[in-house]
Amino acid sequence: MTSETSDTLDQAMARSQGLDTLLRDLTDRAVGRVPGAAACSVTVRRADRLMTLAGSSGLPSGLDLRQYENGSGPCVDAAETGSPRYSADLAEETRWPAYTEYALATGVRCVLALPLAIDGETGAALNFYGLRPHCLADGREEARVFAERAADAVNEALRVERRQASAADVRTALLSRSVIDQAVGILMARERIDAHLAMERLRRASQHTNVKLRDLCDELVARASGGASRRRQ
Repeated sequence: MTSETSDTLDQAMARSQGLDTLLRDLTDRAVGRVPGAAACSVTVRRADRLMTLAGSSGLPSGLDLRQYENGSGPCVDAAETGSPRYSADLAEETRWPAYTEYALATGVRCVLALPLAIDGETGAALNFYGLRPHCLADGREEARVFAERAADAVNEALRVERRQASAADVRTALLSRSVIDQAVGILMARERIDAHLAMERLRRASQHTNVKLRDLCDELVARASGGASRRRQ
């Protein structure tokens, strides 16, 4: 891959406000980089099912979905087997009859699906669609290299999202711990009991009232401070 391609992908990732934005940018760039490509999409398995996370402009909405519904097609095969799938001319294709009929009706004649090595995912693919027979033949190597770089960018974006989610979880846990500790302290002072017994009383009250422990403690702290109850999260 040229240094220009690498730089533009890095810039796209830096500008991205999230994985969805990054993937949309990548698919549009893929169409511009790969000769013969009229559209591009990204397939990833999430929650035990394949889905299209992003597609370039000009991608027929049902082109990938029809494959997922039938459990058969080039992007399904590439994602599940980890091997590329190429059809030079869908008019002569016999591997995916139901999908082929639909794709031809949308004007697609040539398809290339390349597996993506995505951390923590069991199947992913970058899919290219062309409107003329054999139109992707000259771009297969460029598409392969682009897919490798795209996988790197997607993996990095996923790592960023996981770190952000982890940081948010830590902040939530710290806030919860703080309000629970305050509630325990209030009970200790009010009932003249130790911390262990205060915590047990709070847990029993939470179970009895079917109210989350943090929300119960939040209400107790708010009442003790004489303020209005804070919004439950």
